[in-house]
Amino acid sequence: MTERVNVAKEFSRYPAGRYFADGDFTGQAFRTKFLVPALKRKQQIVVELDGVRGYGSSFLEEAFGGLVRDGFAVELVKELIKLQSADPSLVEEINEYIDEGLNPQD
Repeated sequence: MTERVNVAKEFSRYPAGRYFADGDFTGQAFRTKFLVPALKRKQQIVVELDGVRGYGSSFLEEAFGGLVRDGFAVELVKELIKLQSADPSLVEEINEYIDEGLNPQD
């Protein structure tokens, strides 16, 4: 069974920041609430990215690159997390953050 999460509808239209201390709708909060539980269950999750007012690099890097720092293998993250967006460059950017998860550049 595949889970789906629409960031704009189920999390926030204004995701921002990296850590919990940065606010309520940060990358760390999104990762903890949606992504980590699905990966722990080895369940595929489709992340619908459209509909938000924009994404900061700190949010995206922490939400997705942070999974690798949490101990999940890059291959597992890419296998189980399916990204959907009308903007292919957004998907490409997130995949780069996953690939660089242990050595973030921002």
